[in-house]
Parts: sequence; C-alpha cells; structure tokens
Amino acid sequence: MLSEILQGLMGRYMERVPDVAGVIDAMIREGLIQSAGDIENDHIAFRTMGVPQLGVQSLEKIFLHYGYQKKDHFHFAGKKLDAWWYAPPAPQYPRIFISELRVNDLSPEAQEIIRSYTAEVKSDPVDALNLDDSKTVDTFLHSGLWRTPTLEDFKTLAAESEYAAWVIYNRYYLNHFTVSVHNLPKGYNTIAEFNTFLERNGFVLNDAGGKIKTSPDGNLLQSATVARMIEADFANGEHQKIAGSYVEFAERKVLPEFRDLPGSAIKREHRREGFETGNADKIFESTYTEQTKKSS
Repeated sequence: MLSEILQGLMGRYMERVPDVAGVIDAMIREGLIQSAGDIENDHIAFRTMGVPQLGVQSLEKIFLHYGYQKKDHFHFAGKKLDAWWYAPPAPQYPRIFISELRVNDLSPEAQEIIRSYTAEVKSDPVDALNLDDSKTVDTFLHSGLWRTPTLEDFKTLAAESEYAAWVIYNRYYLNHFTVSVHNLPKGYNTIAEFNTFLERNGFVLNDAGGKIKTSPDGNLLQSATVARMIEADFANGEHQKIAGSYVEFAERKVLPEFRDLPGSAIKREHRREGFETGNADKIFESTYTEQTKKSS
C-alpha cells in the first residue's frame, strides 16, 4: 500500500513539475542511471497549514499508519514554521519531512484569510479515511480541501508569508522529492559535481545561502532547483503565474567511524542521518520570489 501511495504522489508531482522529467532525462542521457527507478529518493516533503483540524498532526497519521517513525522537530522562527521528519519502515522508502505554518503567529488579517478557507474543513479529514485502502488515501492526497482562493487573498498572504500563499493555492501536500547523489557514479556523486551537471544542462539552482547548503558538521550537503513559474487559475476567472515546485538533491557523507569501510559495504545506516534547520530554511526559498525571478 505504501508503495502504491508513493507512486501516486510521484506520478502527479512529475506531471506538475517539468524539472523532474528534465533532470531524469539528463541523468539517463549522461549515463548516470538507466531509468527513473534507479534514483534513490532521499526524502519527500509536504507543506501544511497549522490549524486544529489539519497540519502535521493530521497528515502524519497516514505515514505513521504505514510504519514511519516520527523523529526530530525543527523550528523556523523567521518563516514561522514548525517541521518534523519521519524515518521510513524500510530502507527502500524515502524519509518524509512535513512542515506546517504557525498560523497563530501571523497578522490578524492573514489569519482571517487562511481560516476563511481552512474552516471549510470541519474535522480532521484523515480520521474519515480507511488507511488500509491505498486508493482512498491516494485520492485524498490529491484532492483540494478548500475552495480555490481569490488572487487578492493570494497576494495579501504572499506579502506576509510566501509559504502561506503557496499552500493556500496548491492545496495538495507534496512539495518536492530529493535525489540522493552520493550513490551515483564517480564524477557526479558529490553535490558540487552534481550541481555542475545540473547547470550544464540548463537548470537554475537556488542560491539562497549559497548553491550548496551545508550542515554545521559538514556531513549533509543539499541543493535544489528554483521552482518554475506556472499559470495558476484563481477564483472569479483570474489568472497569474505563481511558483510551482522544485527538485532537491542531497549528499549524505559517510560518518567518521565508518570511513574505513569499502565502498561496496556502505549502507544507509553508515551515512549522516536526519536533517538540518539551516539547510532546510534556505531550501524552502526555492518557491520564493527572490529565487523564482531567476527562472522567469
């Protein structure tokens, strides 16, 4: 069931984010992989609204049901976000990262706009799902939970929180997936080398905090494409281009105590685990105007 749900998420995500197919095609063309199935997916990420009937406490029920384990909490004061990551039930599945907007920390005007939409959801929708029916869960993860926003509401929210505006419009949870680069062929298996490959193939990288976001211990390096602008349909027949989604890339270095292992013996448990607030804080900006204007 978990495999079916993840396939459903990835299928729709690929339809919405042209860079996914573009990156995969470039990787195949240069011989890094034979097919998309060869990519190791480091993690997938979701954005949610922190209101009582939704947010992390709601969405996580799905993944906890399938054996994921809740791990570290992260707080992003400047962006007014909380987030947690979840370890998969088996190594072939991606980690999960779920963030939520601290709605109560926003201005009264922004809170009123958000709740005018989220209040349409009267109770936690996950509680009404049969989590043992993968088709039902798959449908839920791609269904709008509230009405299409007006362009005016979107712009008002974006002026205060671009994260809030992104979530109020998209109303779907999957934000991005992440290519693990450390197991790719030599010449491509570091973030620095992979970034060179990406830019050589015309992809625009998020340079907030530098194109390579590095954890303080130096063992988790991440980068991301800049979200391309997509034509969005708002209420009342209005249209405007807004940020879509992006693709992320991660290099997890082998931990010091395992660096004497031969390459063939290195497994997931020998590499740096978890996430890093400083890295994630800048990755979020892949959908923010300061970055997306570079891809326009």
